[in-house]
Amino acid sequence: MKTLTFILCLFISTSIFGQEINLDGAYLAKSDDTHTLWLFKNGYSSKIIYKDQQYISTQGGPYRFDGKKLQITWEYNDAHPQSVGTMTNAPTSADNSALTVEGTTFQKQLAKKQDLDGVWRITGRQNAEKKTSTIARGDRKTIKILVDGYFQWIAINPVQKGFYGTGGGKYTFANNDYTENIVFFSRDNSRVGANLKFKGEIKDRDWHHSGLSSKGDPIYEIWSLE
Repeated sequence: MKTLTFILCLFISTSIFGQEINLDGAYLAKSDDTHTLWLFKNGYSSKIIYKDQQYISTQGGPYRFDGKKLQITWEYNDAHPQSVGTMTNAPTSADNSALTVEGTTFQKQLAKKQDLDGVWRITGRQNAEKKTSTIARGDRKTIKILVDGYFQWIAINPVQKGFYGTGGGKYTFANNDYTENIVFFSRDNSRVGANLKFKGEIKDRDWHHSGLSSKGDPIYEIWSLE
């Protein structure tokens, strides 16, 4: 009887509250010359709208999905910053090949699992003398989402509804070689199409990232999992 009662309660709980479903992956929708890329990884989501040579906007934050509704708490939205801190519940369905949100269908991109897939936050930098300075975890942060061969970095301050820039595209990581192909860049559309090569290594679960920035300046950054 106790077992039957437990199973019944579990069924009722699942029916009422829904079971969280993992959406990890990259999803893409196209309308004429406009692309909408939606990245999901480890409970975080980011949606980017861009054209072939023009960045338009991005918005994202932590999400939950129960198979019927996609709930997102917005941490940034450069087109509508007033929405930061609010929550959206959108009718949503998903299967192995697509994600449909409020009538728009996003095709799931081919899975390309790589060791850097995750949601990262910059936590340190090295200077020319190889001295490391720690970046304290505060309201302002720069995060980087990598999933299935796609990446995006976002510099934000959710508390102040601040947005300071983003960029992204496709990436590969193998044998400590990390390469980015820029598909969108909010600060400079002329950077689209650039290929940037870096060295990448995971040490004690942190990602050590070094090479030259998009401006050609030497960098050595340390990223930690969010």
